[in-house]
Amino acid sequence: MVSGHTQLYADLKSSIPGLTEGRSEKEASLIRQASDLALDSGLPEKTAAGTPSLERAISIANILGELRLDHETIAAAIMRDLVEDRRQSLKDVESRFGASVAGLVEGLEKLDLLQSLSPPEPEKADKGKKDKGQTETLRKMLLAMSEDLRAVLIKLAERLYYMRNLKNFPEEKRVGLARETLDIFAPLANRLGIGRLRWELEDLAFHYLDAETYKKVAKLLDERRVDREANVTAVVERLRAELKRADIRAEVTGRAKHIYSIWRKMTRKSVDFEQVFDVTAVRVLVPDIASCYATLGVVHTLWDHIRGEFDDYIASPKENGYQALHTAVIGPNGKNLEVQIRTFDMHKEAELGVAAHWSYKEGARQKGDFQKKIAWLRQVLEAKEIEGVDFIS
Repeated sequence: MVSGHTQLYADLKSSIPGLTEGRSEKEASLIRQASDLALDSGLPEKTAAGTPSLERAISIANILGELRLDHETIAAAIMRDLVEDRRQSLKDVESRFGASVAGLVEGLEKLDLLQSLSPPEPEKADKGKKDKGQTETLRKMLLAMSEDLRAVLIKLAERLYYMRNLKNFPEEKRVGLARETLDIFAPLANRLGIGRLRWELEDLAFHYLDAETYKKVAKLLDERRVDREANVTAVVERLRAELKRADIRAEVTGRAKHIYSIWRKMTRKSVDFEQVFDVTAVRVLVPDIASCYATLGVVHTLWDHIRGEFDDYIASPKENGYQALHTAVIGPNGKNLEVQIRTFDMHKEAELGVAAHWSYKEGARQKGDFQKKIAWLRQVLEAKEIEGVDFIS
């Protein structure tokens, strides 16, 4: 190890067992082999702005691990930095890890090359036209990568890593990366149904694009945190008791709040902070669809429903496959409250989306359903609109 065994090196090494947990010995062995090769490669432990390093390789692998992606995707994410830094060749990767891993690494290489060769936009060009050219270039590149869609997932994980470390980038690059993230990568994560990535990408980008507004909304959340948490705790306990009495097996929790989504609702609906219903929110997970509607009945019996604030995404799923019941009620102490009801399977799909199809915990797949999902995803990448926002503007 060229740079020595520092604390960062030890921390990175200690995170690797988490990537292999729950996998077969063959799958775990492939990940360990890629990780050991990276740790012994001489890559710098950390770099200032996201260039190849141990920290980048292992961090991106851990993001993919949190999405429960398969062993080949994780190995490819690790080996990508070694190939980019010319410490391994594609031939070496294929020999050690097989054609699938090598193909993923090669695809990511080509994507980087295409992006670097895209023609620069004229400095005096109209901003709308400039943005349209940039996003169209990236859309085409992502579409070109659709031979192995796992490459798109690696790119999303890579972007999340960059956004988490944006303070290490030159100041002039930060706004551009944040804007690209909010315009392209977060909507792409949304279209692919990967809520776990979408929310964090949006909040991080918003923080860098409009720090003043971000801090204002964050302060409003923090100022009301104690009261809000007490209110949510009371709602959760009451709802759990009522669902148990109704013989409905359920998990009831307070729902995570996302600053960008709160601000967007305030802007879109021209309302103030107190009128955004999901500032205080509860999520209910149940075993089946019948229990979703039974739970809805319990909620509306307990608290008055706010007219016009109900969406049935089970009967009419969103384009990205998202399913749930959303309702808003006047909860305890007259506080507005959003309740979100899903099955456990719907929750997994909402968190992982397309990534769930490569999940190492997925077990046997229904081949027909899987192929339908792939066909749908190709249409997604060809589509020019995402959630009503022009994908290429």
